Amino acid sequence: MSDPTGKIAVITGGNRGLGRAVAKALGVVGVDVVLTYRSHEDEAKEVVEELAAHGRKAEAIQLDTTRTSSFADFTDALRSRLRARWGRDSFDILVNNAGFSGNTTLGNTTEDEIDELFAVHFKGVYLLTQALTTGGTPLLADGGRIVNFSSGLARFVTSPYAVYASMKGAIEVLTRYWAAELGPRGITVNTIAPGPVATDFAGGYLRASEDVQRAMTGMTALGRIAHAADIGPAVAALVSDGTGWITGQRIEASGGFRL
Repeated sequence: MSDPTGKIAVITGGNRGLGRAVAKALGVVGVDVVLTYRSHEDEAKEVVEELAAHGRKAEAIQLDTTRTSSFADFTDALRSRLRARWGRDSFDILVNNAGFSGNTTLGNTTEDEIDELFAVHFKGVYLLTQALTTGGTPLLADGGRIVNFSSGLARFVTSPYAVYASMKGAIEVLTRYWAAELGPRGITVNTIAPGPVATDFAGGYLRASEDVQRAMTGMTALGRIAHAADIGPAVAALVSDGTGWITGQRIEASGGFRL
């Protein structure tokens, strides 16, 4: 297959759920992929094989985004893979997707739970992006794209996700600051904010409960719950050539949930 774009995307947490859907959607439009995974290496290999079967080059690199001390080694490993596989010293699209939910209500939240959510949803996102976009030879190319994952929960309140939603709200603010800081290099920075999606999020409660699905459907303008395959193409559209003048924005992909 020909290479219509020549673009390469790095997707954190690309082995399952929304990250996997983004990898597949980008592959469909001709983007090669480097995905990271914290665990479940078998799933990461499956994604690489799926993309290869459709003519895309793909690599998987293990990364725990809460272990910020590993980011220098990850950057070196990524640079090595880019040179070996693509003959390049840079990539074009960064999708900060890795994360997890957490039940945090007043009176039932520990300091460790707050620290864990902060580590993956803010600190890790910040320091990994810093490692990939700054320094003597930044890995993210000028004219590149960054997409940060937020959540509809930053707009509407659903207990018990207070800390998770607050971290996502912080990411939305951070997105605007990065858009200003990286704008002189032609890099756009935007946030995608999914609504309820039937994935493994929060233990897969939405996928498992028909009652919850009916309730969510009744609050959604488009009349159904979302699936990961609804979100991947939204990210692909957000990094397409036609959206190069969009930056610093929050794009909610919720099907009109709780309008």
